Amino acid sequence: MFRNLSKVLQSSYFRTYASNPSVKQPVSPKTPLITCKVSKFNQYVESGIPKDTKFGTIPLASSGWQHYKSKGDKFTIHPIASLPHDEPADTSFADIQLDEQIVKNLKLRLDVTNPNSIQLNAFASVIRNDHTLIAAETGCGKTLAYLIPIVQKILSLKEKQTNDDMNTPTALILTPGRELASQIGIVAEKLCTNLNINVKTIIGGKTKRLMMDPEFGQVDILVGSMGAVSKLVTTGIYRMQCVRHVVVDEADTMFDDTFSDKLVHLMKRFPLHRNHIQEIDKNLIGTQLILASATMPTNTQELLQNVIDTTTINEVVSPSLHRLLPNVTQTFLRMSKMHRPIQMLAIVKEELSKKRPVIIFSNKSSSCDYVSIFLNDHDIECVNLNGDMLVQIRMGQFDKFQTGQVHVLSTTDVASRGLDTTRARHVINFDFPLHISDYIHRIGRIGRLGSHEQCEVTNFVSSHRELSVVQRIEHAARTATVLPNVNANISNIISNKLIKQMETEEKRYLKSLKE
Repeated sequence: MFRNLSKVLQSSYFRTYASNPSVKQPVSPKTPLITCKVSKFNQYVESGIPKDTKFGTIPLASSGWQHYKSKGDKFTIHPIASLPHDEPADTSFADIQLDEQIVKNLKLRLDVTNPNSIQLNAFASVIRNDHTLIAAETGCGKTLAYLIPIVQKILSLKEKQTNDDMNTPTALILTPGRELASQIGIVAEKLCTNLNINVKTIIGGKTKRLMMDPEFGQVDILVGSMGAVSKLVTTGIYRMQCVRHVVVDEADTMFDDTFSDKLVHLMKRFPLHRNHIQEIDKNLIGTQLILASATMPTNTQELLQNVIDTTTINEVVSPSLHRLLPNVTQTFLRMSKMHRPIQMLAIVKEELSKKRPVIIFSNKSSSCDYVSIFLNDHDIECVNLNGDMLVQIRMGQFDKFQTGQVHVLSTTDVASRGLDTTRARHVINFDFPLHISDYIHRIGRIGRLGSHEQCEVTNFVSSHRELSVVQRIEHAARTATVLPNVNANISNIISNKLIKQMETEEKRYLKSLKE
């Protein structure tokens, strides 16, 4: 320290400016918040937040992007802070009286030594037996936030009584997709090492075989994709009478119209209305509901009120919910569709030269396939993952990226929900998402808890349909406000749009008949 101070005192800067106050000292550069190709749209942290934050009241770089001459324009949102979850809490796992073996497993197998604030608050809520909603930004460790207290409670329960019934889990964790179910299952197994807690993961693709030739055994924690669990529970292969904890992970997607009917039907099997700590006898044990998501649909309460008193749900909400990640560089490029492949190729080549893995998102499976074929044709090994792939082909595709066999993943939104991709350093939106909730989940694949390097997002904006979302994102960045219209019920949005279109066309037709 003193050696460095000596160098500063001897430097020409110090001799020139400190010894002569009349000499004008250089002004320190401003901290960029948003930089644009057209410099008049630049915004700096020192400028502060605009007084009027209503959408449409401040100039945006993307305002003129409707015009064809705007192609080639761009703007960048710069990282200005770290997320709250990046800083561990002062309280340790030992301080909250967590079982010693769980603490050991967290450290040795999951490389986690201290909880963050979200995990601490969720732990307290679940341990109190409250129905709990964990709503927090992507990548903040929500999986451990509910797994740690559940495992602790199962350990305590096993000390009092043992459950010898086959295929009767104590905890059920539901996910919308196979890859996420597999990932949670792996984390649960690591957390339960040497604890005599049995974890079972079931995913789609093998359901018929399991129904024809079922497996029976001791199960404490059952993790599964919604479709597989629904079928195996309906056929009686897995029985739900001893379930004390039901977790709905990626709840925003699970409450989408695609899943909601099946989910509500399954939830009615559990006595969610009872305080689950009641143990008068086996038949009176209630079930605790835990919801976890990075975005929440507006119809959640409407759907849940059929199976639970929603006023009993304790909300553990992060202050960063529905906000842009402040620790990730986000660049928006206005371009024609025909220029996207070459631009993508250049970015991927540069990133691979620096050994930085890349995830490329497309809106449709056909575009996802095209990206994969295009890159492989240019001698860049790329793995493909989308919901239209055959199960036999899809299985293991994500693992190839996770384990480092392949450094480029081309995918649809099937990989945007919940998957822990701490390897990824760059996300490219080859197709820009048409919904803000999809953007939040996609960029949440980087800058996660455990990702220490600088991460980037590059967005290709090539159609007028995408501009509304782009402008709202830019506005939220300039005004430091939450992202608007974060409704993850995409199926419902599309359905309502189609209904409105049909109604409009019907009105026009009736009007033409009158004329």
